Amino acid sequence: MSTNFDLLTTVEYGGCSAKISASVLESILLNLPKVTDPNVLVDIDTHDDAGVFKINEDLALIFTTDFFPPVCSDPYEFGQIAATNSLSDVYAMGGEPFLALNIAMFPSTKVPLDAYRQILEGGASVAQKANTIIIGGHTIDDYPPKYGLAVVGKVHPDKVTTNAGLQPGDVLILTKPLGTGVVVAAKRLGIVSEAAYSETLFWMKQLNNTAAQVMQTVGVKGATDITGFGLIGHVYKMAKASRVGVKLYTSKIPLLPEVYQLVDEGCIPGAAFRNLEFVGSHLNGDPNVDYNIKMLMCDAQTSGGILMGVKPERVNEALSLLKEAGLTYSAVVGEVFEGDNILITS
Repeated sequence: MSTNFDLLTTVEYGGCSAKISASVLESILLNLPKVTDPNVLVDIDTHDDAGVFKINEDLALIFTTDFFPPVCSDPYEFGQIAATNSLSDVYAMGGEPFLALNIAMFPSTKVPLDAYRQILEGGASVAQKANTIIIGGHTIDDYPPKYGLAVVGKVHPDKVTTNAGLQPGDVLILTKPLGTGVVVAAKRLGIVSEAAYSETLFWMKQLNNTAAQVMQTVGVKGATDITGFGLIGHVYKMAKASRVGVKLYTSKIPLLPEVYQLVDEGCIPGAAFRNLEFVGSHLNGDPNVDYNIKMLMCDAQTSGGILMGVKPERVNEALSLLKEAGLTYSAVVGEVFEGDNILITS
C-alpha cells in the first residue's frame, strides 16, 4: 500500500527528532502548577513517559500522547510507526493500552488526501494489533503533516513501572538497536542502503508490548522507552528521577546496520548535539570512549526500545524471554550505582 508522494520531502526534522530540546522543555515545566490529587500516582514531576491516575485498588489508568512529522517516505508506514511510538509510553510503564484517539495535522491542499487516508490506515492497523480501539480523533490543516495518538492504558496500581524506579545494583537492558535518527537523516540525503533503511523501519514498527510483559514477569520497577532525547538523555532523566548514578558500556550498545559508518562520515543529526548539551557536565566519559558510539547514544530515536532496570539474578531470564519473543538485539548496556552522574566507558 503506497502513494507516489514522498512524505520525507515535507520535513527537515522527522519523528522524535522534531521534539523541543530537553533543556528548554525542562525549564518550561518547572513553572507549571503542582498536582496535589492523591490519586495521581505519576505526573510531570519526574518527566515520566505518561501520567498515571488511580481508579481503585486494582486499577490505574495511564494517559499519554505523542505525535510527530514524517519519519519515512511511505504514508502507511508513517502511520504505523507513529502509532507504535504513541503506544510505547503505556508499555514503558508496564501497562496495556486499550483506547486511543487520532491526533493529526494534514495540509489538505499541499499533500494528496490519499496520503492522509493511508496514514490513518497504518495507525489503525497497529492499534488493532495492540488490541486498542481508536474511537475518534481531531485533525487540523497544517504543514508539514503530523500524526500520532492520545492513548489510555491500564495497569495495576502496585505494578506501575516508572523512570524513578531504578535502584543501585540494577542491570540495564535495552531492547532495540540505536540509530533511527541517523538512518532517517541518511535516507533524506540518499546515502544509506535500502536494506539498512528497511531494517530501521522494521524495528520502528515493532510494538514494545513484549518488553512490557517481560518487565512484569521479572519484577522491573524502573524503565523508560528511548525516544527523542536519545539513550543519553533518557538515562539522565531516569538517573535524576531515581537519584542514582548510571554506567553505560559503549562496547555493548546494539546498533542498526550502517549507522556507525554513517556517523563516522559525519551524518549526525542536530538533535544528537542538543541531547548531549542537555546532559552537560553530568556526563563523564572514559577517554577511550569511541566518539561515534557516544553520538549514537545521543541520537534521537523514534519508536525506540525499552530501557529497563533488572535485578542481577533475573537478567538472564529477562534476556531469554526478550530474545525468544523476537527482540534479538536485546542486550545488557549498563548498570546502576549509588551516585549522581552518567558514566560512559568502553
